[in-house]
Amino acid sequence: MMRWMILWLLAGPAMAQVSDYPTNARAEYVFGCMAVNGQTRDALDRCSCSVDVIASILPYDDYVSAETVLRMRQTSGERSAIFRGTATTTEIAAQLRRAQAEAEILCF
Repeated sequence: MMRWMILWLLAGPAMAQVSDYPTNARAEYVFGCMAVNGQTRDALDRCSCSVDVIASILPYDDYVSAETVLRMRQTSGERSAIFRGTATTTEIAAQLRRAQAEAEILCF
């Protein structure tokens, strides 16, 4: 019983750091990742690992900003032009890309 208590206390800070992403955001990421990597148990494990790594690197608010930039870049028209080619939006997207690359190395 004492071992569980010690493990729980030690894992607490690490779990708090990773858990700022809402469950639905994690699930959406895993579903999208599995759509690309296959609907297998192995893909589920790797995609879950991937979102955990990203969450440990990038705060949730930054993740949302980067996802917004990337989605807006896929649209056409004048309104989406601000999301293409500006230094700020490029850096926001680059942060997510770096976190995804780290997750790729560690999980796939």
